Amino acid sequence: MNHEKALVWFRRDLRDHDHAALSAALSNARHIYCTFVFDTDILDALPSRRDRRVHFIHASLIELDAALRSRGGGLIVRHGRAVEEIPALAAQLGVAAVFANCDYEPEAKARDAAVAASLRQQGIAFHTSKDQAIFDGDEVLTQAGKPFSVFTPYKNAWLKRLTPADHAEWRCTGQYAASEKIGVPALEHIGFGTTDLDTIGVRPGMSGARALWDDFRNGRLTRYGALRDFPAIKGVSYLSVHLRFGTVSIRELVRTTLAEGADTWLNELIWRDFYFMILDRFPHVVGQAFKPEYGAIRWKEWPTGLSAWQEGRTGYPLVDAAMRQLKHSGWMHNRLRMIVASFLTKDLGIDWRLGERHFAEQLNDFDLSANNGGWQWAASTGCDAQPYFRIFNPVTQSENFDPEGKFIRRYVPELAAVPDKFIHAPWRMGRLEQEAIGVIIGRDYPAPIVDHAQAREETLARYVIVKKPI
Repeated sequence: MNHEKALVWFRRDLRDHDHAALSAALSNARHIYCTFVFDTDILDALPSRRDRRVHFIHASLIELDAALRSRGGGLIVRHGRAVEEIPALAAQLGVAAVFANCDYEPEAKARDAAVAASLRQQGIAFHTSKDQAIFDGDEVLTQAGKPFSVFTPYKNAWLKRLTPADHAEWRCTGQYAASEKIGVPALEHIGFGTTDLDTIGVRPGMSGARALWDDFRNGRLTRYGALRDFPAIKGVSYLSVHLRFGTVSIRELVRTTLAEGADTWLNELIWRDFYFMILDRFPHVVGQAFKPEYGAIRWKEWPTGLSAWQEGRTGYPLVDAAMRQLKHSGWMHNRLRMIVASFLTKDLGIDWRLGERHFAEQLNDFDLSANNGGWQWAASTGCDAQPYFRIFNPVTQSENFDPEGKFIRRYVPELAAVPDKFIHAPWRMGRLEQEAIGVIIGRDYPAPIVDHAQAREETLARYVIVKKPI
């Protein structure tokens, strides 16, 4: 044992098993304490005091605290600035070291550097472990020793490097210590209230993650490639919020996926590592295009267009259904994320950063790296992005991925009576047909906010500034 006492700082890793920092602390200290900080530097920037993500974290912490108590420990929960609370708690407990898992977001890295410096002044060590990614840092590089900027060669290098040790489980056994002040305060004590997580069917914590994972791997994991693009059917894992807050282990998911040969879903997990790497190595992507030349694009200033998109009243049924799903549940199917992002940037001509910000406010599973990567992919401004001249047709996408209009009718009920042949483009109905079913376009449902064919031409002209000679 290197230390008598150590402190484990939980952040986006709210579980007591297969946890790299927890395992490291238990292996290097005789007694460990565990803490979580409701960081006011983060909370004070939230637009609402009833935030589903804070509620999810709080409920997950209650479950984590109970699990740690069963081992003789428990959570010490603080509410304040983490850069101040962690050094103060470490000093109060008299620990020799603080252990935490790596975070790749620029503000989180700056926070950790400040905490490490403060601890160092007290003679306390700060150790970080890789936990939320399979590979990070310099582990996957090009043959020239540079970070990748294209996914497929990154994926090939990732797979070539992978060994069983990279996804082996971290054991978390050892001696836990209980502080006099352990336990999770009520949400109201940190200035927040409960939300509709139960109503929308989100079950927090390790138990919620386990239930979803068991359901997915026992029924849909190997069929994911065939099912994943159709939002009206149960085809995806719904684990994104659990991956975001670490109530499930990425290593367990990779182990099982490899054993099942579920390559399509494994690709999604590798994309996650890829976007972590991009954010870590190219932090300018926060607020700027990955490709500098795309910073010269002149986007439309169109507040009413942005509002129509946000509220699901663009006149394009699948786009509107997706945006209403987001507003209702805080979640959106991945195929729909691509469609609505393409629509905002390439049909409405609105800056991708405004869409990225809206998703950041609305998504339960908001993760800066994936959200930024996805938006820059759709806007063609990012690494390995969709070429700017490939523009999703919202009607064709609707016909392909919601052929019977089931998803549309679920979230746009005013179109329930529209016949299947018009459900994807209801403005194509004649006036008599509209009157017959009681759905008047422009009265009961909006007319299209733009003409797609015309918008496509405007987008090609907008992007000509970055067109390279062939």
